[in-house]
Amino acid sequence: MERLSPFGYVLVTSQRMQGVLLLVFAKYFHLPFLRGVQTETTRTGLGGYWGNKGGVSARMSVYGHTICFLNCHLPAHMENSDQRMEDFESILQQQQFEGQAATGVLDHDVVFWFGDLNFRIDDLEMQVVKSAIDNNKFSILWEKDQLNMAKDSETVLEGFQEGPLKFPPTYKFDVGTNTYDTSGKKRKPAWTDRILWRLRATAPAGAGKRGSISGLTSGAKVTQHNYRSHMEFTVSDHKPVSSIFTLQFPYKVDLPLVTIVVEDEWNSVADATVIFKLAPNYSRSSWDWIGLFKVGFKHYKDYVGYVWAKQEESDFLRQEQQVIWMHELPKGSGDFILGYYSNNMSSIVGVTEPFQVIATHCLFDVKTAKYNLCRKDYFTEILYLFSYLTVK
Repeated sequence: MERLSPFGYVLVTSQRMQGVLLLVFAKYFHLPFLRGVQTETTRTGLGGYWGNKGGVSARMSVYGHTICFLNCHLPAHMENSDQRMEDFESILQQQQFEGQAATGVLDHDVVFWFGDLNFRIDDLEMQVVKSAIDNNKFSILWEKDQLNMAKDSETVLEGFQEGPLKFPPTYKFDVGTNTYDTSGKKRKPAWTDRILWRLRATAPAGAGKRGSISGLTSGAKVTQHNYRSHMEFTVSDHKPVSSIFTLQFPYKVDLPLVTIVVEDEWNSVADATVIFKLAPNYSRSSWDWIGLFKVGFKHYKDYVGYVWAKQEESDFLRQEQQVIWMHELPKGSGDFILGYYSNNMSSIVGVTEPFQVIATHCLFDVKTAKYNLCRKDYFTEILYLFSYLTVK
């Protein structure tokens, strides 16, 4: 989070199962359009009791299109290819989400499936594999990759796509080096770490099962820009992989549930009036709140202050509301945003554009013995007061 927040990325959700961790980040201005966020966990180790193997997922609606991210750690060893497929199917069956749309992983418009999937390279001897790696003849290895071969026979893999594997196998290395396994086991190199995606197909009228896979999608388009490993990381016997995608789709939702209006600049508490407008279909709660976030915030709890978006009962049904910021303004000047947090949806459903908060000072009034907020018209008086105290 420390690395991403300066670029405007905010943690949307996270899910962990022992060594399997899934983090989803988004630019802050996308937050009001990420709805229905849910996570799931499925253990498959030791018959479902241990979380060293299994999958974690996060799903959400993005501008009205459903997306699911599934991170899996499947069984190891060359001979367990069938077990890997069985565990994957078990994860898909067990992970069910609440709501009417996209209750299962594969019901989503777009699915990203990734992790230590543990598929190996069949048939080829160690010398053949290493020779192909040394000579960058990866196509020889693709043909014997268990996952690539399974795509031709496993129905559950229909529709899943993967970019070309133009990097060396990512497993198994001696820790701290870029040297493949020199231990007594001498594991054969393999592409165990993978990133795949799938677009949900819409079946044309009268199409059969196979036709539903090759039918038209809901308008979403996924473009992969790169797919690579990172040889510079040596802390594990695996090399991490990464990929950059562009996801394009027509907007189904383009208006936030809550619109917040503020002044472009806050110089004092008197400027800190917040007007918010509720969409007609928004179901508000008396526990909703509006947070003040410094630009570069990490997650929705990383606020510098908040006020309850709470009104009198007689005003509760009004679509346009107003609240006064009752807290002291931040001491340092800077760029801030306001975010409206929905208690019912457990997410931010409205944000402002960045605005400036100008640092204020305090002026001690000798007669009343109280501190007053400093404004521009006090500037001469402050200079006089400081000068007086210095001379005396």
